[in-house]
Amino acid sequence: MAETIDKIRIDKWLWAARFFKTRSQATHAVQGGKVHLNGQRVKPSRTVSVGDELKINKLEQLFEVTIKGINRYRRPAKEARELYNESEASIKNREDQSQMRRLIRAPGASPAKRPDKRDRRKIREFIKKD
Repeated sequence: MAETIDKIRIDKWLWAARFFKTRSQATHAVQGGKVHLNGQRVKPSRTVSVGDELKINKLEQLFEVTIKGINRYRRPAKEARELYNESEASIKNREDQSQMRRLIRAPGASPAKRPDKRDRRKIREFIKKD
């Protein structure tokens, strides 16, 4: 008979929902203030339940999710996505930020290869023109 759980530690839930690769990373994120539960900063031992709202700041991306389910174990990504519902505003925000990062990087794209001897001479010659 499968036991149903209605509460779990926030770091375990973040790990099971695949926001972080390890539980240790999830714990450090919660301790560092990167995760807010219902608008408040929390500790890793805080329990979460269905219906709670989380704001997760991960690598300059802000996820705003509502917990739909709780799973004690880390399951495949397809099942992990069923544990939460991300808001439309959050999805749109992350897509906009991703597009902005792409546009910022485009003009200063790195060269296809390292400069060879001839290129280095031209660079030195150009710099000495002052």
